[in-house]
Amino acid sequence: MKIVIIGGGRVGFSIAREVSGEGHDITIIDNNRANVEWLSLALDGMVILGDGSTLEAQRAANVGESDLMIAATPNDEVNILCCILARKLGCPNNIARIRRWEYKEELHLLREELGLSMVVTPDGSAARELFRLLQFPGFLKRESFAKSRVEIVGFVLRDDSILKGKKLMDLPRLLRQKVLICAVRRGETTTIPDGSFQLEAGDEILVTAPTAELPRLMEQIGLRKKTVKNAMIVGGGRVGESLAKLLSDSGVQVKLLDKDPERCRVLAECLPNVMVLCADGTRQDVLMSENITQMDAVVAVTNIDEENVFVCMYANMIGVPLAIPKVNRTEYGAVCQNCGIHSTVSSKDICAQEITRYVRAMQSTSGQSVLSVYNLMDGTVEALEFEVTGEVPHLGERLADVQLKSNILLACITRRGRVIFPGGGDSLQKGDIVVVVTSRNRVIVELRDIFED
Repeated sequence: MKIVIIGGGRVGFSIAREVSGEGHDITIIDNNRANVEWLSLALDGMVILGDGSTLEAQRAANVGESDLMIAATPNDEVNILCCILARKLGCPNNIARIRRWEYKEELHLLREELGLSMVVTPDGSAARELFRLLQFPGFLKRESFAKSRVEIVGFVLRDDSILKGKKLMDLPRLLRQKVLICAVRRGETTTIPDGSFQLEAGDEILVTAPTAELPRLMEQIGLRKKTVKNAMIVGGGRVGESLAKLLSDSGVQVKLLDKDPERCRVLAECLPNVMVLCADGTRQDVLMSENITQMDAVVAVTNIDEENVFVCMYANMIGVPLAIPKVNRTEYGAVCQNCGIHSTVSSKDICAQEITRYVRAMQSTSGQSVLSVYNLMDGTVEALEFEVTGEVPHLGERLADVQLKSNILLACITRRGRVIFPGGGDSLQKGDIVVVVTSRNRVIVELRDIFED
């Protein structure tokens, strides 16, 4: 497909990298000359210097002949205008990145008039992801499937875990519950394991489990079970505000630090149950004076990655049980891992994943489009959710008689609300919801793509 992206910043670049890696024809419009020069070297696609909200720039990029236009500039109003112009030029599908979630309801009502196919709110999505991680502090990652009946969760195998030294084929007898280990990262190597794979301390593990079984799973494998009762948020931007509201509404005591007096006044008015402090949360003396050592969790969500990483490294060093930074630079994820911070959240990555899912749905020619897609383990693993339609091959056949492509795992099947961890005697039936886990270098657009034939 031909895709035009307006705005070549971090979000635009991340989207371009995701979709161009799947073979699409990409054109980027950006109004910063230095950025255009860098993008020309970093991406395989056309890069145009210009204002994407003008007819001149959109015509130069052949937006009217494109299959999809994505407006990803930092300005919400510019993104909306880009979509209106693209629709007038004849582009059938347009996506707007909208940072102010206050616009979402209005845009939903005006989608047809504005020519919007989809609205993405990265900051709101990042806040919800952080909230989910704080609900189960022992997990590094949580992704929901099958209408939240099933989750893929990540954790690091501790030296005292009952799973240490065990082969995967032994886990059902050991745990006595429905779980499936679908990926393991050991050092720099990520593996889609089989039953003979033996676990070691330090492995980062992705497990598929019914959502209702997560508390019991944490207890069995020795993960931290203590819930977060008080949390400190450093950064009072959109992500910090949204996260503070989610936490306070769930009964968590929240301290929110921001150094902008005017912003603090606004936050105090709209968050009456949150302790809003006008202070520089990146300073150690401020953190100590606000009793950071007594916190169950610290979340750093300022607009500067380096500040967020520093705050969480400091919190981790002084013994705060859970510290999560918001980072947009991919390379900082590895830095955090090496410093003992295993959970990070990236607004741009969440945005890119949502748009990638939409692109894959557009590619589907048989109604087998992906329902959800998530990049895991720093993008080395991908989890996809599909609904089984009548056009899927091998319906009703025993899985033992069906050959899947290499590095593909059928993680679970949800059938009429019942979660099935498939074995050789199971089969796919029309109406099932299935989760497929695969290595990132294998592109799966439709469910039929997992079969060898």
